[in-house]
Amino acid sequence: MEEQDNTMSANPDEERIAPESWHSAPSLQDLKGDLEGAKPDHDRQVAQIDKWLDNLHVRGSAAVKSPPGYSSLVPKLIRKQAEWRYSALSEPFLAADDMFTIAPVTWEDVEGADQNAVILNNQFNTQLNKVKLIDDYVRDAVDKGTVIAKVGWVYEEEEQDFQEPIVSFRVNTQLVPLHQELANIKATNVTAWEHDVPEELRQAHELTVTSGQPQEPIVHGYRTVTRTVTTKNQPTVELVDYNNVTVDPSCGGDYTQASFVIHSFESSLSELKKDGKYTNLDDINVEGNSPLGAADHEIEGKEPPTFEFKDEPRKRIVVHEYWGFWDYDDSGIAKPIVAAWVGNTLIRMEENPYPDKCIPFVFVPMLPIDDSVYGEPDGALLEDNQKVIGALTRGMIDVMARSANGQMGVRKDALDTTNRIKFQRGQDYEYNQNIDPRVAFHMHTYPEIPQSAPFLLQQQMAEAESMSGVKAFNNGISGEGLGEVVAGIRGALDASSKRETGILRRLAKGMVDIGRKIMSMNAEFLDETEVVRITNNSFVTIRRDDLAGKYDMKLDISSIEEDNIKAQELAFMLQTMGNNIDPALSKIVLRDIAKLRKMPALAHEIEAWEPQPDPMQQQIQMLEIQKLQAEIQELHARAAENQTDAQLNVAKIGTEQAKARQAASDADLKDLNYVEQESGVTQEREKELMGEQARSNIELKKAEHVLEGIKDRQTELRKYLSGGTQSGEE
Repeated sequence: MEEQDNTMSANPDEERIAPESWHSAPSLQDLKGDLEGAKPDHDRQVAQIDKWLDNLHVRGSAAVKSPPGYSSLVPKLIRKQAEWRYSALSEPFLAADDMFTIAPVTWEDVEGADQNAVILNNQFNTQLNKVKLIDDYVRDAVDKGTVIAKVGWVYEEEEQDFQEPIVSFRVNTQLVPLHQELANIKATNVTAWEHDVPEELRQAHELTVTSGQPQEPIVHGYRTVTRTVTTKNQPTVELVDYNNVTVDPSCGGDYTQASFVIHSFESSLSELKKDGKYTNLDDINVEGNSPLGAADHEIEGKEPPTFEFKDEPRKRIVVHEYWGFWDYDDSGIAKPIVAAWVGNTLIRMEENPYPDKCIPFVFVPMLPIDDSVYGEPDGALLEDNQKVIGALTRGMIDVMARSANGQMGVRKDALDTTNRIKFQRGQDYEYNQNIDPRVAFHMHTYPEIPQSAPFLLQQQMAEAESMSGVKAFNNGISGEGLGEVVAGIRGALDASSKRETGILRRLAKGMVDIGRKIMSMNAEFLDETEVVRITNNSFVTIRRDDLAGKYDMKLDISSIEEDNIKAQELAFMLQTMGNNIDPALSKIVLRDIAKLRKMPALAHEIEAWEPQPDPMQQQIQMLEIQKLQAEIQELHARAAENQTDAQLNVAKIGTEQAKARQAASDADLKDLNYVEQESGVTQEREKELMGEQARSNIELKKAEHVLEGIKDRQTELRKYLSGGTQSGEE
């Protein structure tokens, strides 16, 4: 009858809750059809996980029902190895303060990547209770083989009354230092500016910045104003129960390709109305949709509740939420939607509100299974070993428990009545003379366990450890199977470490997927400015529009074994380089060693440490520098002197060359005179010179004679002319 009710036609009011642009909105029957179609695969996986959990906690099918007087003990082998696994997998996530490192794709994305990293790490550290989240995350993986995380966003606001001052302002030049201090607070400490500085001072400072003149606030009174305040605006990460999540079985092992995921959860009419996303709440049958009556929902907390609210607003009801894809506009392409119903009442139907438009679930397998979004835990590998170890342990316990250990047997004719009483009282007694006391008295002890039983038990323990890769607390994984050599031991430990690293990588990939979904929501749902505290005195204001973009996200994880190996290698490197290493490089290596040893305070001190020089050594160095400077100056003076000498020598080159030419000319002249004298050229030249001189004298005499003749004729002419003139006058 219940199944018939579930397949009833959809509520007539459901059509009006879909957007008007949806021409082919899915009906409630369509949504429930997907749930019913995936139910066989879901139930099969739930049964498998229930079996693994029974073996882990030794309950249900894993419990042993023994006859009276026999042991029913089942050693918790799977639980023991799971306990060793928890801390080994959770510590790498929690060792560092910041889990996420975001790298930019291009240089333009550097600031946005830094801002995403700051706000994402802050959300995990302050809003999501990182320690509990990681512990539950790891335990779900180890116990159930699969982590199912639902990423969402919660936004809450309320109206609050505030006392607002009634203020007027006037110019006061004496307040310049005050406004300088306010400007410094606003620039360096945003939180103090918002919460510690009074409202009137903030207004006065803003007016001072605008007008350029220092303003003094004058408070005339206060008035009450009502403002809407955001009380919660943050992401949520919920690890949901595997019983209440149904995934599309046709996704082929990739949950990102699933066409739908259906999640059932408990709520109440009050919570649904407060959320504000739901309609048709008045049509819900509260009594008929309680968690106790829902066949396809597992009650939260596993145990049936002993307390139930009497009033309808607070009574618990089961809500089914459908996240998937549907062709609601007849375009032939399925688009992301979300719908919810309670019983036969559809209460929500809209487009997927999240920015990435993907199903807000992340499936993280511990040990992957082919073509399945689910994984399997170590318990799936250790089930047979736990059964064999349990049978061996119970057998040995029964052998010892059923023996009459500590009881004393006495032969009937060994003691008379008086001496038997003394024997029972622990007093000295007499035994019959015809009885050997070594035969008459027998002390019962535990029987010896055959050596084959402990040997087989140890063999099963070793096989279990080799199957899971978990090293036991004592006498654990060793290299005996590979030979009593260092290489064999190293090979066994490396294999265990690699197996653990592989699990860590899958868990880290799941956290990265969760981080990517939160990062996309931050870009859409955060307030315009989100102030995040980074250090004691440093703050970064993150704008919502700077958070969008694609980034390479990394999750810092490391195991203790890997960190120890890295630290040892760095220490060996530091030791090998010795005192020749540069102090700055040595500081870097020491800082990394401290980080690997999980000593962040020491790492910070090493990074911030600067060596303080010895004053005496400083003085020596200063004197050495002065000495070198004096020597350099002396060298410069010598060089200048040498340069002057060189210039003088260059200037003397012309004089010396002229002297050399003159000396050469004199020598040539002397040589020429000698040759001419020896050859008679000089004499011939003298003869020619004398002859020329004689000829010149002759020519001179001739000229003088001619000149004298000319002069005589001129004289005669003058006389003649003089005489002619006188006779004419007469």
